[in-house]
Amino acid sequence: MKKDRNELQKTLVSIGLSEKEAGVYLALLELGRAKVSDISRKAGMNRTTGYDILDSLVGKGLVHISGKEPKQEYLAESPDALIELLKKEVREKEQMFQKAQTLAPQLLSMQKTENRPQVKFYEGTEGLRHVYEDTLTSQETIRAYASVDDVQGTLTGYFPAYYQRRAGKGISIRAIFPDTPVSRERETHNAEEARDSSLVPADRFDFHPEINIYDNKVMIASWREKLGIIIESAEIADAMKKIFELAWAEAKRLDALLSVKS
Repeated sequence: MKKDRNELQKTLVSIGLSEKEAGVYLALLELGRAKVSDISRKAGMNRTTGYDILDSLVGKGLVHISGKEPKQEYLAESPDALIELLKKEVREKEQMFQKAQTLAPQLLSMQKTENRPQVKFYEGTEGLRHVYEDTLTSQETIRAYASVDDVQGTLTGYFPAYYQRRAGKGISIRAIFPDTPVSRERETHNAEEARDSSLVPADRFDFHPEINIYDNKVMIASWREKLGIIIESAEIADAMKKIFELAWAEAKRLDALLSVKS
Protein backbone atom coordinates (compact mmCIF):
# COMPACT_ATOMS: atom_id res chain seq x y z
CA MET A 1 0.00 0.00 0.00
CA LYS A 2 2.85 2.37 0.88
CA LYS A 3 4.47 1.67 -2.47
CA ASP A 4 1.20 2.44 -4.28
CA ARG A 5 0.85 5.66 -2.31
CA ASN A 6 4.38 6.72 -3.21
CA GLU A 7 3.65 6.12 -6.89
CA LEU A 8 0.47 8.14 -6.64
CA GLN A 9 2.34 10.98 -4.98
CA LYS A 10 4.99 10.95 -7.72
CA THR A 11 2.28 11.06 -10.38
CA LEU A 12 0.57 14.00 -8.70
CA VAL A 13 3.89 15.82 -8.60
CA SER A 14 4.44 15.08 -12.30
CA ILE A 15 1.16 16.81 -13.22
CA GLY A 16 1.94 19.97 -11.30
CA LEU A 17 1.45 19.59 -7.56
CA SER A 18 4.34 20.15 -5.19
CA GLU A 19 5.51 17.15 -3.19
CA LYS A 20 3.91 18.52 -0.02
CA GLU A 21 0.65 19.35 -1.80
CA ALA A 22 0.50 15.82 -3.18
CA GLY A 23 1.18 14.34 0.28
CA VAL A 24 -1.52 16.45 1.96
CA TYR A 25 -4.05 15.77 -0.81
CA LEU A 26 -3.55 11.99 -0.51
CA ALA A 27 -3.71 12.16 3.27
CA LEU A 28 -7.00 14.02 3.09
CA LEU A 29 -8.43 11.56 0.56
CA GLU A 30 -7.66 8.75 3.01
CA LEU A 31 -9.03 10.62 6.04
CA GLY A 32 -12.16 11.84 4.31
CA ARG A 33 -12.80 14.81 6.62
CA ALA A 34 -10.26 16.01 9.14
CA LYS A 35 -8.80 18.87 11.14
CA VAL A 36 -5.50 20.39 10.18
CA SER A 37 -3.69 18.69 13.07
CA ASP A 38 -4.75 15.23 11.91
CA ILE A 39 -3.98 15.98 8.27
CA SER A 40 -0.54 17.36 9.10
CA ARG A 41 0.29 14.36 11.27
CA LYS A 42 -0.70 11.89 8.54
CA ALA A 43 1.20 13.85 5.88
CA GLY A 44 4.30 14.02 8.09
CA MET A 45 4.63 17.78 8.55
CA ASN A 46 4.09 20.39 11.25
CA ARG A 47 0.76 22.17 11.77
CA THR A 48 1.91 25.55 10.41
CA THR A 49 3.12 24.01 7.16
CA GLY A 50 -0.11 22.02 6.99
CA TYR A 51 -2.15 25.22 7.08
CA ASP A 52 -0.08 26.73 4.26
CA ILE A 53 -0.38 23.66 2.06
CA LEU A 54 -4.12 23.32 2.68
CA ASP A 55 -4.65 26.98 1.79
CA SER A 56 -2.78 26.33 -1.47
CA LEU A 57 -4.96 23.31 -2.27
CA VAL A 58 -8.12 25.29 -1.47
CA GLY A 59 -6.94 27.96 -3.93
CA LYS A 60 -6.53 25.28 -6.60
CA GLY A 61 -10.01 23.94 -6.00
CA LEU A 62 -8.81 20.53 -4.76
CA VAL A 63 -9.89 21.00 -1.14
CA HIS A 64 -12.73 22.84 0.56
CA ILE A 65 -13.33 23.95 4.14
CA SER A 66 -16.25 22.92 6.32
CA GLY A 67 -17.16 24.86 9.45
CA LYS A 68 -15.24 27.53 11.33
CA GLU A 69 -12.43 27.55 13.85
CA PRO A 70 -11.95 25.90 16.24
CA LYS A 71 -14.08 23.15 14.61
CA GLN A 72 -12.92 23.85 11.08
CA GLU A 73 -12.37 20.74 8.97
CA TYR A 74 -11.05 20.11 5.50
CA LEU A 75 -12.42 17.82 2.80
CA ALA A 76 -10.81 16.73 -0.45
CA GLU A 77 -12.76 17.51 -3.59
CA SER A 78 -13.50 14.70 -6.03
CA PRO A 79 -10.42 13.65 -8.03
CA ASP A 80 -12.34 15.03 -11.03
CA ALA A 81 -11.27 18.43 -9.72
CA LEU A 82 -7.73 17.54 -10.81
CA ILE A 83 -8.95 17.27 -14.39
CA GLU A 84 -10.66 20.64 -14.16
CA LEU A 85 -7.51 22.18 -12.68
CA LEU A 86 -5.40 20.89 -15.56
CA LYS A 87 -7.98 22.04 -18.13
CA LYS A 88 -7.84 25.51 -16.62
CA GLU A 89 -4.03 25.52 -16.75
CA VAL A 90 -4.10 24.37 -20.40
CA ARG A 91 -6.46 27.24 -21.29
CA GLU A 92 -4.22 29.71 -19.51
CA LYS A 93 -1.12 28.32 -21.28
CA GLU A 94 -2.89 28.61 -24.64
CA GLN A 95 -3.69 32.25 -23.92
CA MET A 96 -0.08 32.86 -22.92
CA PHE A 97 1.09 31.14 -26.11
CA GLN A 98 -1.13 33.34 -28.27
CA LYS A 99 0.14 36.47 -26.50
CA ALA A 100 3.74 35.31 -27.01
CA GLN A 101 3.10 34.77 -30.73
CA THR A 102 1.76 38.31 -31.00
CA LEU A 103 4.61 39.74 -28.97
CA ALA A 104 7.51 37.86 -30.60
CA PRO A 105 7.78 40.01 -33.78
CA GLN A 106 7.86 43.18 -31.67
CA LEU A 107 10.56 41.76 -29.43
CA LEU A 108 12.59 40.58 -32.42
CA SER A 109 12.43 44.09 -33.91
CA MET A 110 13.91 45.43 -30.66
CA GLN A 111 16.66 42.83 -30.42
CA LYS A 112 20.11 44.32 -30.85
CA THR A 113 22.18 42.07 -33.10
CA GLU A 114 25.06 44.50 -33.67
CA ASN A 115 24.88 43.62 -37.40
CA ARG A 116 26.32 40.19 -36.72
CA PRO A 117 25.17 37.33 -38.95
CA GLN A 118 22.95 34.73 -37.34
CA VAL A 119 23.81 31.16 -38.29
CA LYS A 120 21.46 28.29 -37.50
CA PHE A 121 22.17 24.59 -38.06
CA TYR A 122 19.54 21.89 -38.61
CA GLU A 123 20.42 18.19 -38.74
CA GLY A 124 18.80 15.16 -40.34
CA THR A 125 16.01 14.95 -42.88
CA GLU A 126 13.69 16.95 -40.62
CA GLY A 127 16.35 19.66 -40.44
CA LEU A 128 16.49 19.74 -44.23
CA ARG A 129 12.71 19.96 -44.37
CA HIS A 130 12.90 22.92 -41.98
CA VAL A 131 15.32 24.95 -44.11
CA TYR A 132 13.23 24.39 -47.24
CA GLU A 133 10.11 25.49 -45.37
CA ASP A 134 11.93 28.70 -44.47
CA THR A 135 12.39 29.55 -48.15
CA LEU A 136 8.59 29.73 -48.38
CA THR A 137 8.80 32.98 -46.36
CA SER A 138 10.72 34.70 -49.17
CA GLN A 139 9.46 38.10 -50.28
CA GLU A 140 11.44 38.01 -53.53
CA THR A 141 12.57 35.69 -56.30
CA ILE A 142 14.84 32.98 -54.89
CA ARG A 143 18.26 32.57 -56.49
CA ALA A 144 19.49 28.98 -56.38
CA TYR A 145 22.32 26.64 -57.24
CA ALA A 146 20.84 23.16 -57.07
CA SER A 147 21.43 19.55 -58.03
CA VAL A 148 17.94 18.15 -58.59
CA ASP A 149 19.38 14.62 -58.50
CA ASP A 150 20.28 15.05 -54.80
CA VAL A 151 16.67 15.28 -53.63
CA GLN A 152 15.47 12.18 -55.48
CA GLY A 153 14.34 9.42 -53.10
CA THR A 154 14.61 11.64 -50.02
CA LEU A 155 11.69 13.08 -48.06
CA THR A 156 9.19 11.00 -50.02
CA GLY A 157 6.16 13.08 -50.91
CA TYR A 158 7.85 16.40 -50.07
CA PHE A 159 9.10 17.13 -53.57
CA PRO A 160 7.55 18.18 -55.98
CA ALA A 161 4.69 19.19 -53.66
CA TYR A 162 7.10 21.77 -52.21
CA TYR A 163 7.55 23.30 -55.68
CA GLN A 164 3.79 23.57 -56.09
CA ARG A 165 3.38 25.21 -52.68
CA ARG A 166 6.15 27.68 -53.47
CA ALA A 167 4.55 28.59 -56.77
CA GLY A 168 1.16 28.80 -55.04
CA LYS A 169 2.58 31.44 -52.70
CA GLY A 170 3.72 33.47 -55.69
CA ILE A 171 7.42 32.86 -54.97
CA SER A 172 9.39 32.42 -58.18
CA ILE A 173 12.91 31.01 -58.46
CA ARG A 174 15.88 31.28 -60.78
CA ALA A 175 17.97 28.13 -60.59
CA ILE A 176 21.23 26.89 -62.05
CA PHE A 177 21.21 23.10 -62.52
CA PRO A 178 23.92 20.66 -63.63
CA ASP A 179 22.80 19.22 -66.97
CA THR A 180 21.42 15.77 -66.11
CA PRO A 181 18.35 13.81 -67.30
CA VAL A 182 16.67 14.53 -63.95
CA SER A 183 17.32 18.27 -64.32
CA ARG A 184 15.95 18.26 -67.87
CA GLU A 185 12.80 16.47 -66.70
CA ARG A 186 12.35 19.04 -63.92
CA GLU A 187 12.67 21.84 -66.48
CA THR A 188 9.52 20.58 -68.20
CA HIS A 189 7.60 21.77 -65.13
CA ASN A 190 9.17 25.24 -65.02
CA ALA A 191 6.03 27.16 -65.99
CA GLU A 192 3.77 25.51 -63.42
CA GLU A 193 6.46 25.68 -60.73
CA ALA A 194 7.32 29.37 -61.31
CA ARG A 195 10.91 28.56 -62.23
CA ASP A 196 13.44 29.98 -64.69
CA SER A 197 16.38 27.60 -64.94
CA SER A 198 19.70 27.33 -66.73
CA LEU A 199 21.60 24.12 -67.34
CA VAL A 200 25.40 24.02 -67.09
CA PRO A 201 27.79 21.16 -67.99
CA ALA A 202 27.54 18.52 -65.24
CA ASP A 203 31.15 17.40 -65.70
CA ARG A 204 32.35 20.89 -64.73
CA PHE A 205 29.61 22.12 -62.40
CA ASP A 206 28.23 19.09 -60.55
CA PHE A 207 27.96 21.22 -57.42
CA HIS A 208 26.78 20.16 -53.99
CA PRO A 209 25.11 21.17 -51.72
CA GLU A 210 22.12 23.26 -52.80
CA ILE A 211 22.27 27.01 -52.07
CA ASN A 212 19.22 29.30 -52.00
CA ILE A 213 19.57 33.07 -51.62
CA TYR A 214 16.50 35.12 -50.66
CA ASP A 215 15.71 38.26 -48.69
CA ASN A 216 18.58 38.61 -46.20
CA LYS A 217 19.24 34.87 -45.96
CA VAL A 218 21.45 32.22 -47.48
CA MET A 219 20.15 28.67 -47.14
CA ILE A 220 22.51 25.72 -47.60
CA ALA A 221 21.09 22.19 -47.85
CA SER A 222 23.51 19.28 -47.90
CA TRP A 223 21.58 16.13 -48.75
CA ARG A 224 24.73 14.04 -48.60
CA GLU A 225 25.63 15.16 -45.07
CA LYS A 226 21.99 15.60 -43.95
CA LEU A 227 22.65 19.14 -42.79
CA GLY A 228 20.75 22.40 -43.29
CA ILE A 229 22.18 25.84 -42.58
CA ILE A 230 20.54 29.27 -42.65
CA ILE A 231 22.78 32.34 -42.56
CA GLU A 232 20.85 35.52 -41.86
CA SER A 233 22.84 38.58 -42.85
CA ALA A 234 21.87 41.39 -45.19
CA GLU A 235 25.50 41.98 -46.17
CA ILE A 236 26.31 38.33 -46.90
CA ALA A 237 23.03 37.80 -48.77
CA ASP A 238 23.67 40.90 -50.89
CA ALA A 239 27.16 39.68 -51.82
CA MET A 240 25.83 36.22 -52.70
CA LYS A 241 23.11 37.75 -54.88
CA LYS A 242 25.69 39.75 -56.84
CA ILE A 243 27.86 36.67 -57.31
CA PHE A 244 24.78 34.75 -58.47
CA GLU A 245 24.02 37.39 -61.10
CA LEU A 246 27.51 36.92 -62.53
CA ALA A 247 27.02 33.14 -62.51
CA TRP A 248 23.55 33.48 -64.02
CA ALA A 249 24.84 35.39 -67.03
CA GLU A 250 27.45 32.70 -67.72
CA ALA A 251 24.94 29.91 -67.02
CA LYS A 252 22.61 31.33 -69.68
CA ARG A 253 25.49 31.34 -72.19
CA LEU A 254 26.42 27.73 -71.36
CA ASP A 255 22.78 26.68 -71.51
CA ALA A 256 22.51 28.09 -75.01
CA LEU A 257 25.60 26.14 -76.09
CA LEU A 258 24.16 22.92 -74.62
CA SER A 259 20.92 23.51 -76.51
CA VAL A 260 22.84 23.87 -79.79
CA LYS A 261 24.77 20.64 -79.15
CA SER A 262 21.65 18.67 -78.30
